[in-house]
Amino acid sequence: MTRVDLIYFNAGGGHRSSALALQAVLREPPHAWDARLVNLFEVLDPADHFRRITGKAPEDWYNQRLARGWTLGMAQELKLLQSLIRLGHHSLVSRLQAHWNASRPELVVSLIPNFNLALCESLESTLPGVPYVTVLTDLADHPPHFWIESHPKQHVVCGTPRAVEQARALCHPAQRIHATSGMVLRPEFYQPALWDKATRQRQLGLDPARPTGLVLFGGHGSQAMLGIAQRLADTQLILVCGHNTALANRLRALPASAPRLVVGFSTDIPGTMQLADFLIGKPGPGSVSEAVQQGLPVIVVDNAWTMPQERYNAEWILENQVGLVLKSFRTVHRAVAHMVDALDTYRAQVRRIRNRALFEVPDILSRVLQQSRDENPDTPAQRAEPLQER
Repeated sequence: MTRVDLIYFNAGGGHRSSALALQAVLREPPHAWDARLVNLFEVLDPADHFRRITGKAPEDWYNQRLARGWTLGMAQELKLLQSLIRLGHHSLVSRLQAHWNASRPELVVSLIPNFNLALCESLESTLPGVPYVTVLTDLADHPPHFWIESHPKQHVVCGTPRAVEQARALCHPAQRIHATSGMVLRPEFYQPALWDKATRQRQLGLDPARPTGLVLFGGHGSQAMLGIAQRLADTQLILVCGHNTALANRLRALPASAPRLVVGFSTDIPGTMQLADFLIGKPGPGSVSEAVQQGLPVIVVDNAWTMPQERYNAEWILENQVGLVLKSFRTVHRAVAHMVDALDTYRAQVRRIRNRALFEVPDILSRVLQQSRDENPDTPAQRAEPLQER
């Protein structure tokens, strides 16, 4: 079986979600590959020193900040992080070389930003000829050194024309730039509802005659949901809080004149979206793409608290006319009123988006792998002896 390493980490959630989605389709015919999930932080810190010193995994700090809405200043922190990555480049490459020597992949697929230069260089120096592919899980790059590097061996998979333009601007040749029709989504987002929407809404205490807003801020929720719920007391809402039990309890205690459903952690986000008519949340590439795939127009904000890599997403929403972009959720009640009045128009725009990336990426990877095998018929990944670390 073809050995494929899918590189992810748990910061945010979209990287792991995309990796799991790709793993699922790559393991099925016609590919039937040995698609293996590789958590980058476990490779770089196998003894878990960071957690022992700080009490938390690196991604936990990031995820907790998202849940509390502490995102102001992240643009500056990103620059600091990238500087630290450059300073530690030699050490990162050395650790990754040891991993490639042990795992012997025939194809490496990165679904993470910031570390692609170290990943690509270490793979090329350890297993020459093994292709390296970066699948963007953002709608566009946030240069420099975020997703797309100028390394001549990096293939990039781009879900929007903007990302394709960015890859071309870094002089990547056409054969290393691969366009898809959107972001990689889990297979469940392509499955039709197995129940009648109105019946299911009644079972959950919702009124099928009312437009329903879905408030969703990722797997850890957000304190912003409290203000949204207070301003939309007369709007029927489904509020998904993820792992944030304290937030869920506070939302349940808020008074409301319209039916309201507060949901904790759920593995059936597609089913929950199928109960709603529009989404309210942050402009994350995953949640926006998932909502559009389920036929939901979106209401998001774009302001100083928006993470820098997500700011283009607001532009994409407006360019494709699939939702509204606010400066603050303080005006969300007016945005919802407008959305409800023009719901049919927004739904028609949403239906124009046809995202088949989950099924396009495996074919792209297959072509990349075949091209590599044609050019390198005797790659180190196919030889028995491991290379010495360099």
